Parts: sequence; C-alpha cells; structure tokens
Amino acid sequence: MSSRGLWADVALRAAWARQDWAAILREYRRAAGLSQRGLESLVGMPQPHISAIESGRRQVTSAEVRARITEGLRVPPELTLVPVRPDLDDWAPPTELRDRIAHGHATGRTDLRTADWLGEVLARHRRAEDETHGLDLWPVVRAQIDTVTRLLPGTTGAAADRLLLLAAEHAHWLSWVAAQQKQAGAALAWIDLAHGWAVDGGHTDMASWVHRIRSYYSLRHGDPVRALRTAEAARLAVGLSPAAASVATHQVATAAAALGERDRARRLANEAVGLALQTTDEEERPGWLYWLTPGRAMLQLADTAYSCQDWQVAVDGIRAALPELVGYPRDHAYYQARLEDAARRV
Repeated sequence: MSSRGLWADVALRAAWARQDWAAILREYRRAAGLSQRGLESLVGMPQPHISAIESGRRQVTSAEVRARITEGLRVPPELTLVPVRPDLDDWAPPTELRDRIAHGHATGRTDLRTADWLGEVLARHRRAEDETHGLDLWPVVRAQIDTVTRLLPGTTGAAADRLLLLAAEHAHWLSWVAAQQKQAGAALAWIDLAHGWAVDGGHTDMASWVHRIRSYYSLRHGDPVRALRTAEAARLAVGLSPAAASVATHQVATAAAALGERDRARRLANEAVGLALQTTDEEERPGWLYWLTPGRAMLQLADTAYSCQDWQVAVDGIRAALPELVGYPRDHAYYQARLEDAARRV
C-alpha cells in the first residue's frame, strides 16, 4: 500500500489530529506492518529513539524532529493544515467557506485526485465514527473541508457539482459531531451549509438526507411539529433514490408517532422497509447510507413500533435485529436499552 493510502487509516489520522507523536509512530507501523527498525530509514532515527518516543520516555518537542517525522511518513497535505481541537467558541463554520463556494463556478479546471482521496477518507471516518470518538476526528475533517472548498473556485461544470457534494458530506459530518457535543447552533449552521451545497450541486439525495437530520434534531429537542414538517420536505423531494426515500419516510413515521399519529406512523414504517429492500446492494445506495442493510431496515421498523408503544412488536423486532449491530457499540447500547424498556412494558 502507498504511503498516502496508509494515511486513510482512521486511527492514524486521529493520532495526528491529537498530535500524539507516540501514537502516530505506533499507528503508522501498525497500518504499514513495520517494525520499529523498519521505521528507522523513514524518520531518520535509530530504533532505540523510536522505542523511547513510543513508550513515552522521550517527548517530541523540537520542530526539526517533527518535520523529520512529517516528511518521512509522507503526511498528506490536508493534514498539515489540521487545527488544534476546537474551543467552544469556534465550532461554527467560518465565513470564508461561503465565500469560496460563492466562486465555485468560475472558469478553470481542478485536478480531482485530491477530491477522490478526501472522499475515500471521509467514507472511512463515517464507518469508524461509532468506535473512534468524533471529537478526535473533528480537526481532521475540518481541515479536509478547507481543502475541498479551496478547490472550488478553479472548478466548473460537473467537477464543481461533484466537489459541492463532497463539501456537503463533510459539513453534514461536522454537524453531526457538533450536535453530539451539544453545540446546537453550530450543528444547525453546518447542516444549513450542507443543504445549500447539496442543492447547488443538484444532489437530491443529500439535500433530502440533511433535511432528515434537521428533523431528527428538532425531534430530539422536543419539537415534533417542526420535525414532522421537515421530514415531510425530505420525503417529498423529487427524484430520490429508494434508499434516501426510505430513511426520509422512516423519519416521517417517527415524527408522526411522536404526535400520536400512530396509524400513519405504522403505515409509513412499512413503506420505508419496502423502499430499503429495493437496494440491498451497498453500491446502489449513497455512500452515507452504507449502513441501510435489510437488517437495519427491520430495526427501524421495530423502532417505530417502540415509538407507537406497540411494545411486543418492538421487543420481537429489536431482539431479532440486534445482532446486526455487532461492531456498532453505541447503536447496540441504544437499542439494547430500548429492548429492555419495551420488555418491561409488555
């Protein structure tokens, strides 16, 4: 695997974001399958020094040693822009991101290899976020979106539309992490950017998805009326893929259940499953819906049953689908708690 390919590894990128030099060396070696001696020629340090850094007996403090490691391990350019972990005052998107997008259809050409690379690593971030804390990866994704938006002013046509989708995917990820950190205003600011960029680029599935996320935020903050309105906007978008239509329909069902419209919620939940089963092949779904397997679709059906207080249906459905969540510890814990609660109410 190339050095750049190694840097798609999520644990390695998270170590870089923390500027944890011991972890950087360990994770690089793990990803590359190297011993400490195998690392000597790359970083220009003898094995005892590498061992001392990895064990914590020696700290990396000099700019010269940091530069040697950075150059020797061929750290990708976007990671050299990684900021420190954000304080509470700088969660929201900066104004210059909007300015870059505003000039996104100027004449010119852009080498899209960087965009392909950032799309690949973002996909890995999405899949690993359940196990790797999103806050650890925040600075990495924040630097990536800077790189994506800097490509836009020199890009036009279909290439610009493709970059807008990539920017929207990054903004959505940042919104999700901000929401998990209870930064509600920043979460909405990022999701608004994601929606605008998705619409500008003509990406209906992403535009619908971010509406669905806004609906989720509203429901979580106790506003089911707004949640239902936003979810319906997500569902009624013209030209949705079956997978995108499925998750939007499920969100409408969830919001309807919260408003006591249980018959409607049950009907829509079944419709959502039917749509999901039309795209059982992951390659047929948008990248951010990689998780929408048939098992997950049935789990969402059981989740709606829980919201409708159909306790036995919820128990049976969650119990049957829970094995689907192996490898997703947070989701597993969430549904396990719901299963136990529903079982007590039967």
